Amino acid sequence: MKLKRLKFWRPRARRHKPLLQRTRLPRILTRIYLSAVALVVLLVCGTAGFYLGAKPQPSLSDSLHMTLITITTVGYGEIVPLNTVAEQIFAGVLAIAGFGNLTFLFTSLTVFFLETDLDYTLRRRRMEKQIKKLRQHYIICGFGRVGRNIAQELFSTARNVVAIDPDEANFESNRERFPALLYLHGDASDDDLMIAADIADARGVFAVTGDDGKNIMITLTAKQLNPRVRVVARCHEMRNAEKLRRAGADQVVSPDFTGGMRLASTMIRPHVVSFFDEMLRTDRKLRLEEVEVHQKFKPRPFSSLVDRTPEYVLLAVRAGKHWHFNPSSDFQLEPGHVVIAMATPCLLYTSPSPRDGLLSRMPSSA
Repeated sequence: MKLKRLKFWRPRARRHKPLLQRTRLPRILTRIYLSAVALVVLLVCGTAGFYLGAKPQPSLSDSLHMTLITITTVGYGEIVPLNTVAEQIFAGVLAIAGFGNLTFLFTSLTVFFLETDLDYTLRRRRMEKQIKKLRQHYIICGFGRVGRNIAQELFSTARNVVAIDPDEANFESNRERFPALLYLHGDASDDDLMIAADIADARGVFAVTGDDGKNIMITLTAKQLNPRVRVVARCHEMRNAEKLRRAGADQVVSPDFTGGMRLASTMIRPHVVSFFDEMLRTDRKLRLEEVEVHQKFKPRPFSSLVDRTPEYVLLAVRAGKHWHFNPSSDFQLEPGHVVIAMATPCLLYTSPSPRDGLLSRMPSSA
C-alpha cells in the first residue's frame, strides 16, 4: 500500500492585537477622531479670537455663533463686526480651515458607514459562493464551545467546514482563531439555511447546540433534505438520546457522559489517556483514521498490500458487524471492509495498482 502526502492548510495561532488594529477600518476611524478633535480646536480658537480681538468686545455666545457661521460658511451676517484687516484675515483663515475640516469629517463618516456595510455584504456573498463550490464538507450547527472544538479538529485534519449559528457574535469573536471559516447566520433547523449550506453535497452534519430539542429539529431537517448524510448529535439529557436516534441521528454523544468516562479513565489508566493526549498534541498530528475499501477492489490477502512502515500503524479491520483486531498477514481484505489505522491525517491510501482503485482519501477521524 503506497502512501502519498496531501498538502493542506492549517490555521496558525495569532497574537492578541489592540482594538484599533483589529478593526476593519482603522485608518478611517483615525481620520474621524483627528478631524473631530480639530473641529473642537477650531471652535475654541475662533470663539476666543472673536471674543478677545473684536472691538467693541462681543459676548461669548455671539463669538461662538460667529465662529459657527464662519466655519460652515452659512453667511447669516456678521454678528461680530470685522473692522480691521487682521480681523478679516482671521475670519477668512477660520472659514477655509473650518470648511475643509468639516468636508473631511463628513467624507470620512460617509466612507466609514458605506465601507462597513459594503465589506460585510461582500464578505457574505464571497462565503456563499465558496460554500456552493464545496463537496464532501461538514456542517456544524451551533458554534459554541463544542462547535469551535469540532471546527478546530476538522481544520487540523484538512476538512472543509461550514458553521451555522443564530448568534453572529460567536463568529465575529473567533475570526482570528478561524480566519478561513465559512459560516451562515441563522437557525440551522431552517430548510433554506441548510440548503444554503449545500447539505446535498455535505458528508456530515454536527447538531451540537445547547438545546436537545433544537438538535432533534436539526437532525430531522438534515435527514429530510439529504437522507444519506451522516448526523452526529449532541445530547445533554440521556433520556433524549433515543429521540435523537429516532429523528435520524447516526450517532448520539453526551458530553457529560463522555466527560465522566474520561475523568474515570484518567484516574484508572492515566498512561493510556496520556498517550492519546500526546498523540493529538504532537507536531505530526497523529489520528486514528478509517478508510473504506472500494467496491471495485479485488479481494486479496493483507500480505500482498501492506508493508510495514513508520508512517502508519494498522490496528483493525471491520467486516460487517465484526471487528478483526491486528489482522494477520493472510487476512482476506474485501470490498466494504473498513480499515482502521493510526496515521497522519494528510496521508492518502492508494492501492499498488491504479486500476484497482482500492482506497480513497481517509474520511472522518475515529
